[in-house]
Amino acid sequence: MTAFQVPHRMNFSTVAPKVFKAVLALDAAARDGLDPVLVELVQIRASQVNRCAYCIDYHTSDARKAGESEERIYQLSAWAESSLFTEKERAALALTEAVTLLPEGVSDEVYGAAAKHFGESELAQLIALVITANAWNRMNVTTRKTPGTQ
Repeated sequence: MTAFQVPHRMNFSTVAPKVFKAVLALDAAARDGLDPVLVELVQIRASQVNRCAYCIDYHTSDARKAGESEERIYQLSAWAESSLFTEKERAALALTEAVTLLPEGVSDEVYGAAAKHFGESELAQLIALVITANAWNRMNVTTRKTPGTQ
């Protein structure tokens, strides 16, 4: 049995290097001050919602390097039904989904839960992280970047 190969459309970093570098800079700035494990959980969850195979692969690898357990990575797609995530992580994941699925809006309840667990500056960093994850997802899904490619 051979794996299905999704045809790659372009190498965005080569074709639009200024844009790519700007998103890299935004990504680095958004991570500043956030827990590295939480960063990866948010990146993975946004990527799951957006069905970005490249980013799911990339961030699950980074999550493992940051010390995340296999069990929590496996249950991340069903975090709301799992008992493995803290209230703070659950608030971050709910906000991640709300910002990722923006046409549905970000409810006061979701925003308030996140604000309860994150100070204003940290909450701004978290929102920026979700925005960045979505930018990467949209770039990689559109160009069909696949796991294992540069």
